[in-house]
Amino acid sequence: MNYWPDRHFLLRHPAHLLALGFGSGLPRKAPGTWGTLVGFPCFLGLMQLAEPLHYLVLAGMFLLGIYICGIAGKALGASDHGSIVWDEIVAFMLVLEFTPLSWQAWLAAFLLFRLFDIWKPFPINLSDRHIKGGLGVMLDDLLAAGYAIAFLQGGLWIKLNYWS
Repeated sequence: MNYWPDRHFLLRHPAHLLALGFGSGLPRKAPGTWGTLVGFPCFLGLMQLAEPLHYLVLAGMFLLGIYICGIAGKALGASDHGSIVWDEIVAFMLVLEFTPLSWQAWLAAFLLFRLFDIWKPFPINLSDRHIKGGLGVMLDDLLAAGYAIAFLQGGLWIKLNYWS
């Protein structure tokens, strides 16, 4: 993975612009973290819709991600190139959907999601190794989101039942 995209690559195709998180995937250092941060304003936009639409929009973004991440991965010569961050954006928006509206909870959500996305415990590591293309790019982050949601909800349950 010697090639790292620049703004010319970003603007060459609409799929590149989206897959690289509107440019948040361009920094060589911690592109996934930058992409995850883009999930915050995107989620604030999602919150403007009626709640039942949230899941429909997120499902559409996931399906779109399979397509655009596949296109960008082929153009970059690596199916899960580090600069592709649409998966982080969508998965983190899902985590926020299950997170209380407080800065402390959102910080915990961010840290937990990044932990599981980087660490890739079972079965995330299997998905990351064996499922390629756009689906593989999207799926491992969806699984990391599941871990983050489970830990957040578990922490909230403990707080409500033992520290209230």
